[in-house]
Amino acid sequence: MDALTDALRDQEGHPAVQNASPAEIRQWMDAGLPVRLIDVREGREWDYCRIEGAELMPLSQIQEWSQRISPNGGPYVVYCHTGVRSLMACRRLAALGVERLINMRGGIDRWSQQVDSSIPRY
Repeated sequence: MDALTDALRDQEGHPAVQNASPAEIRQWMDAGLPVRLIDVREGREWDYCRIEGAELMPLSQIQEWSQRISPNGGPYVVYCHTGVRSLMACRRLAALGVERLINMRGGIDRWSQQVDSSIPRY
């Protein structure tokens, strides 16, 4: 978990975005580590399936909700369907100075495959 607390920087001096698999994230959660799950999919996707305890914050509305994210909070685990939109969201948040960002590789689709098969795939 040390990697979560390191304030790594990218070449522009922004906090670096880390990546983790759904299985790793589930292990952190099971160990009681405080992670905040942010789902950047759209409402219709959220209505179809979601990870329990996650918060819906669509990428299309990042201008509005990014102001509610504490730069020193987190760790923030950001996910979408496959990991592409969540990586974009992480990079945008990092550019705003938000630290401890983790992109869930493979998104909720891989979560369904590795962690909880009761979550429907689409």
